[in-house]
Amino acid sequence: MQEPPFSCKIGDTGYDAFRESCDSGGMEECCVKGTTIAAISTPVGSGGIGMIRISGEEAIAVAERVFHPYGGKELDKQKGYTGCLGKIWDGDEPVDEAIAFVYRAPKSYTGENVVELSCHGGVYVMQRVLRLCLKHGARPAEPGEFTKRAFLNGKMDLVQAESVMQLIQAQGDAAMRAALSTRDGAVSREIEAVSDVLLEQAAHLAAWADYPEEDLIPVDETALQAALAQVEQRLQKLLATCDGGRVVKEGVRTAIVGKPNVGKSTLMNLLAGEEKSIVTDIPGTTRDVVEDSVRMGDLVLHLYDTAGIRDTEDVIEQIGVEKARNVLESTDLVLAVFDSSQELGTYDWEIMETLREKPVIAIVNKIDMPRQLDMDAIEQRFSDVVALSARSGDGMSRLEERIREKIHVDKLDASQPILSNERQRAAVAAALESVTLARGALQGGMTYDAINVELDFALEALMELVGKRVTDAVVDQVFHQFCVGK
Repeated sequence: MQEPPFSCKIGDTGYDAFRESCDSGGMEECCVKGTTIAAISTPVGSGGIGMIRISGEEAIAVAERVFHPYGGKELDKQKGYTGCLGKIWDGDEPVDEAIAFVYRAPKSYTGENVVELSCHGGVYVMQRVLRLCLKHGARPAEPGEFTKRAFLNGKMDLVQAESVMQLIQAQGDAAMRAALSTRDGAVSREIEAVSDVLLEQAAHLAAWADYPEEDLIPVDETALQAALAQVEQRLQKLLATCDGGRVVKEGVRTAIVGKPNVGKSTLMNLLAGEEKSIVTDIPGTTRDVVEDSVRMGDLVLHLYDTAGIRDTEDVIEQIGVEKARNVLESTDLVLAVFDSSQELGTYDWEIMETLREKPVIAIVNKIDMPRQLDMDAIEQRFSDVVALSARSGDGMSRLEERIREKIHVDKLDASQPILSNERQRAAVAAALESVTLARGALQGGMTYDAINVELDFALEALMELVGKRVTDAVVDQVFHQFCVGK
């Protein structure tokens, strides 16, 4: 088999796992085929500027067939990280004026030769230029294939590659800062530091077990126990960031529940900053789940204003109530609304019982009216209670504060290592379990071989996390979530 047409650090980036599958045809579906790819890398739609990215061994040659610089200077003679003005041509027909930026391997995003054609951003123009690139030697890029090549060429590890999509999808400041921090290597550096400790201990144990006759430094079990305890603590700290990281990345699924006419829709409108739900004095007005996403500081709340939970003869309202109950099963946070101006009723008590195991903030609404509600009963049931007036907004700042505390992002530092998806969480959890078992084996007086088996398992999980040992199926799953052109 020939070497790939770009530099790849075998053993460091996961390419070795792909290479092993070549003989069985696995490489045929991989982007590492020496072909040149092209795609529109800006959102489809009318705009001032649009960009077509071309990457691969023939990227510059493909670009030269469609782009002619003013002044006659060939792109092939252009230095990396430079651009020039010219025209896109389809044979003898001019298509658009554009700027071509050249990036030469390996100092490019993908590690290959890259040309980016910045054209006018009309839909037809962009599609026409892309078709020309495909006509003259490129093939359409698959979703995430540019970043996939960057990973395979050692430009970033798998965690950093995942952060690229997180940055694109960021809906708030916290999500953006967390993605940038991960892209800059915050998680990768922590995993490398932990792996170095495990590797050092595993190497010492292996040497002592395999070469007992050699004059080696004896294993200091006290020092080994301390090292493993430190690794265990660091992995636990990293694992604890997962829930907060997911919330920062994806937003908080937040259900607003309560019996009819307690002010759920008014609260929804207050949080949304505009009228999303119909507000009347007639119970049962909301008969479906009203959805909206709102920004609260640097977080995003995905709000669900549900139908009032009660027994009803109205068939349509019954459907709304059933939807409300279904929403409760998948939310990160519940805002349970109670009417301060009324005594607790049957449906209030049923709702409190339903929410016993849920992450809930109880909202005592209508504090601008004479109180009839038994506050002691509410406070005995819920650890987080906020009194406010959804109509006037009084108490809103306190609610925002409690929401941040409830979902554990009030102390989350986006500049520190943060896990952001289930793949990362599972890998760290597996490594932590193995380290804990290794400590137990050491305390139980088991052989060094037995301890080393668990350390090897921990190292394997961490290597899979960053992509140093990873199968093509895992890589395909990661990059399948990307948009075309990135």
